Amino acid sequence: MDRITETTIESDPSVPVIRTSRDFAATPERLFRAHTDPVVFARWVGPDATVTRIEHWDARTGGSWRYVSTHDGVEYGFHGCFHEVRPDRIVQTFTFEGDPDGVALETLWFEDLGDGRTRLRTQSLTESFESRDAWLRSGMEAGVDEGYAKLDRMLGDDAV
Repeated sequence: MDRITETTIESDPSVPVIRTSRDFAATPERLFRAHTDPVVFARWVGPDATVTRIEHWDARTGGSWRYVSTHDGVEYGFHGCFHEVRPDRIVQTFTFEGDPDGVALETLWFEDLGDGRTRLRTQSLTESFESRDAWLRSGMEAGVDEGYAKLDRMLGDDAV
């Protein structure tokens, strides 16, 4: 099965939103597991140069999470709450602890394309255009691309 390796990242000119989309050669169930199983999630999330440690993970509606990514000996904490977790959609908050006032509301959709393929779409609503633009300038594109490339390899190796 061919792998899809391109992620689309777009900002909305009328609301402070970042949208991503990427197709994977995997079922929605496998992609859902990659986002809800803490062991699997820690293996693929973020840039290649980071190592992620899960501090807390309760992937259910009403649950919460926290993880720490380490890069060159520096730790970066992230946390949030799972508002809704279901097989086709996850709604959660996302906070980078270096900017504790910058809480984003994220929605992930797992769209079954048939033939064992899934489109993952995400939307992150930030508090302001300034906050959204800071995310885009932060290097998040590399983190998203590298993380999804790791996930793509894991899916291809049946590690998910």
